[in-house]
Amino acid sequence: MHRLDRRAFTLIELLVVVAIIGILAGLTLAGVQRVRSVAARIECSNNLKQIALALQHYHGLYRVFPPGCSYQDGRDPHPHMSWMTRLLPLIEHEAIWREAEQAFAKEAFFLKVPPHTALGRVIPIYTCPADDRSGAPAHRGNLQIGLTSYLGVNGIDQFTHDGILYVDSRVRIADVSDGTSHTLLVGERPPSADLILGWWYAGWGQRKNGSGDSVLGVRELNSDVYGPGCFPGPYYFVAGKFSNQCDAFHFWSPHSGGANFAFVDGSVRFLSYSTDALMPALATRAGGEPVAIP
Repeated sequence: MHRLDRRAFTLIELLVVVAIIGILAGLTLAGVQRVRSVAARIECSNNLKQIALALQHYHGLYRVFPPGCSYQDGRDPHPHMSWMTRLLPLIEHEAIWREAEQAFAKEAFFLKVPPHTALGRVIPIYTCPADDRSGAPAHRGNLQIGLTSYLGVNGIDQFTHDGILYVDSRVRIADVSDGTSHTLLVGERPPSADLILGWWYAGWGQRKNGSGDSVLGVRELNSDVYGPGCFPGPYYFVAGKFSNQCDAFHFWSPHSGGANFAFVDGSVRFLSYSTDALMPALATRAGGEPVAIP
């Protein structure tokens, strides 16, 4: 009988096997991360699609889009209420809308809890899955705040009022002479680094106009209220970071290369940061600028 030789792995062979396993694991992990990233971007786009359709439905009911932020120099019965709160009945949250109406009827100051218990609610359609911060209420002292990843486009900046959603706006589709398929309605901008900007229910914004909370311009200016140390602006459509407070003053997203935007016609498109030069023309409803979206 011949005796069988049993030879063990050499150290070099073992290291090669470990290296191959490591490479395969890295490739698998990278693939999983890419799949998750794509899935988050698609879900985010779907959220914006539903929001755009709800805004169109609102226009169909009232013949105007909702005000981006209600104020009327403090005379509005819903001071600082955002356009997102007014959409609640149209996104299957009728009960929360009634809760908000009753709260404002009892108390105009939206930070008084109770009755403004809706302030701390998380509305999934208003949050981007790529931003873990928006999936749970933020805490400001004893308050809980529901956040949003999407802001209405108020035009060039908070003072021009040449977009669709701005303080006390009452814009009709008939006012959009630049074309509904070439005019921005809502875009992505994660909550600010300190979570003080980006509240869906209600918010003062920079100058009691909702700027940075519920609406934003594509060349927004920093009024030095919530961005001390940040330059005055104008700000541009560029990539941002969750940790940078100054990134609260421009549209951006957690997705690679750009952000999703809803247009007045209800369509949603992913715009790359390379389209920044087109943003002023896309943000105005009646600027008369020729624009071709790549």
